[in-house]
Amino acid sequence: MSRFDFTPYRRSTVGFDRLFDLLENQARLNAGDNYPPFNISRSGEDNYRITLAVAGFRPGDIDITAQQNLLVVQGRKRDEIADGSELIHVGIANRGFERRFELADFVRVESADLADGLLTIDLVREVPEAMKPKKIAINGAARLTAVPLDDADKASSAA
Repeated sequence: MSRFDFTPYRRSTVGFDRLFDLLENQARLNAGDNYPPFNISRSGEDNYRITLAVAGFRPGDIDITAQQNLLVVQGRKRDEIADGSELIHVGIANRGFERRFELADFVRVESADLADGLLTIDLVREVPEAMKPKKIAINGAARLTAVPLDDADKASSAA
């Protein structure tokens, strides 16, 4: 297992401890099991999709829990055989699993769907208006006023 050394970055940054700890923990936790396989895709600047291959699982067998900055997907193994027959060979994986995804701030789960053995979870990043960047207009020597970016761009082009 390769270990990342973030010491040089920790010396020159402030407030990124959580990010470095997250990267180190993910490298340690994801070194082993890779079941079920998954894809993460991005469509647009603030839309993401996680697709997990969960063949053999029903919607009732899967739990999706969203907490602050964490998405947990769990699948429970079923022991029963629907038609009462005896299994002679088991080649289809039907084991329980737990997948954890660390989410950035302001990312929320929009929807989840299970079709054709693929579980798709759509995520959206919604930054609150108060947290969006603003330009600061200077209205005199000692007074500053925050102006939304769109209004500040209009004001600068009119001048």
